[in-house]
Amino acid sequence: MTARIRPKPKVMNLTDAAAARIRELMSKADRPVAGLRVGVKKGGCAGMEYTMDYVDEADPRDEVVEDKGVTLLIDPAAILFLLGTEMDFEVGKLSSGFVFNNPNQTSACGCGESVAITPASADGFPGTA
Repeated sequence: MTARIRPKPKVMNLTDAAAARIRELMSKADRPVAGLRVGVKKGGCAGMEYTMDYVDEADPRDEVVEDKGVTLLIDPAAILFLLGTEMDFEVGKLSSGFVFNNPNQTSACGCGESVAITPASADGFPGTA
């Protein structure tokens, strides 16, 4: 009997709007960038905040996600917190910004700057840790 290998789940994906905005921002960077590192850190009133930074080169431990012409480098410490997340870019009347549609997010603060996230289980199913 041959074991079936399940494909590794994609950590994140981008909407067309998010990919277009990231490509636009990266084209205006003051230096060449290898990609956008996405992670999470402790902070804010809800406990965690999403982070995004340009990177000159990938860390060998990063999870590399190529989507719609954009390279995302996922911080290895954030993988289980971001598994299954869709990153969008929304434009409103008074503000615009990136939005993370994260199935692992359990709540957010009133100001929208921080979130509570339960890590996904290692088997790739969000919210079942």
